[in-house]
Amino acid sequence: MADSGGARRSTAQALVRLGWPVLVAQLATMANGVIDTVMAGHHSARALAVVGLGTSIYFSIFVSLMGVLLALTPTIAQHFGAGRHAEITHDVRQGLWLALAIALPGMALLGAPGPFIAFSGMAPSTAAEVREYLAALVLAAPAMLLFRVFYGWATAISEPRAVMVIQLVGLALKVPLNWVLMYGKLGLPALGGVGCAWALVIEAWLMLAGALAWAHFHPAFRRYRVFARIERPDLRAIGRLLRLGLPIGMAFLIDVTSYTFMALFIARLGETWSAGHQIAANLGALCYMIPLALANATAVLVGQSIGAGDFARARASGWTGLVIGLAIALVVAAAVAIAAAPIARLYAADPSVARLAGSLLGLVALFHVFDAVNAIAANALRGYKKTIVPMLAFAVGLWGIGLGGGYLAAFTGAFGPALGAPGMWMGAIAGMAVAAGAVTAYFARVSRGALARAPRHGAAPGPGHA
Repeated sequence: MADSGGARRSTAQALVRLGWPVLVAQLATMANGVIDTVMAGHHSARALAVVGLGTSIYFSIFVSLMGVLLALTPTIAQHFGAGRHAEITHDVRQGLWLALAIALPGMALLGAPGPFIAFSGMAPSTAAEVREYLAALVLAAPAMLLFRVFYGWATAISEPRAVMVIQLVGLALKVPLNWVLMYGKLGLPALGGVGCAWALVIEAWLMLAGALAWAHFHPAFRRYRVFARIERPDLRAIGRLLRLGLPIGMAFLIDVTSYTFMALFIARLGETWSAGHQIAANLGALCYMIPLALANATAVLVGQSIGAGDFARARASGWTGLVIGLAIALVVAAAVAIAAAPIARLYAADPSVARLAGSLLGLVALFHVFDAVNAIAANALRGYKKTIVPMLAFAVGLWGIGLGGGYLAAFTGAFGPALGAPGMWMGAIAGMAVAAGAVTAYFARVSRGALARAPRHGAAPGPGHA
């Protein structure tokens, strides 16, 4: 990659400037999950199992729907780089319609989680509370999806601090809301783990109200006059977003369901193993926020560069993001592996749960390195509006190798003694390594090809999705 030292430093600085507010916002989101896990862990093993299983099912449904809305980020970023402000207004409005449309099937699935619960084989008493947990989250769905439109808009126009501030305010509300609803304070009934879900419902609607107010009053957003009038749904514009967003949503579905089915398989080993796995998965997801923030910043910078016709900077942004992300991931992984036991004890009061969780964290550390590379490479490709190949790599790596191989290692003894939960994590590591390698190689090919074509065509390529 031909690039001067000054250009590399400029690109790195731009990634950090875009990435750190996104990181803080995502850490605030993840802190909600950490708070739920820690408070449930100190409430009871049952509450922790309910929160862990309920959250796994919830994220399987809604993260994939939120992934569809991620089509807005590269779309708006390219408009922003090219100075097409009217197109930004139009696509944000159509994104709001799309969010409302996809909320409906999400709400239906949350209200009828029978197949997930039956597959897990969880105890009937636990299953009943998980149903209550998911029923509460039906009411959070529209607010959370509409907020994702604001999230994508703000990030793509280089205003991620708006999302950061709103999510920090939401985080400040989480502990008191959980405390009141889990333990039955202020005259309300004690809801245990289900109280975490109701706290999220309240938080989601308050955050959406904050986003609407910010978009209406802040000059950086008010200039687009998104709420000046109501546009009818534009099926062509929504179709373009869906063609880009559905493979992203599917990739998210593959990613998240790999975690979900790990949790459901491990639930067969009992509540103690389920709780230990929940701690390991939660810490893994928390660590993932760092490369994910950098990945989002990379996608924006790549998209803006393509919109401006600067393919050299687009390629440099992707590679710079990958190098920085890998370096940070190695440091984080080392820290998790070294401090596994004390970290596990922070999460759970039950010594047996903490011991099992600690035994998994070394595997989580290795998984994180490949997860970080995969996230940044996939997001760089989204900046180019290339989403199908990463989705296929995810399917082969995470479902085929990760879940398939992990199940064989964990429960069948196909590779020696049945390893239980560690076997599932070993399969996940192998699958993520394959996906990360494939997606990185594809980014190298796409970015090199776009740069080679640029002198002949002198403009950004069309929105292909291969």
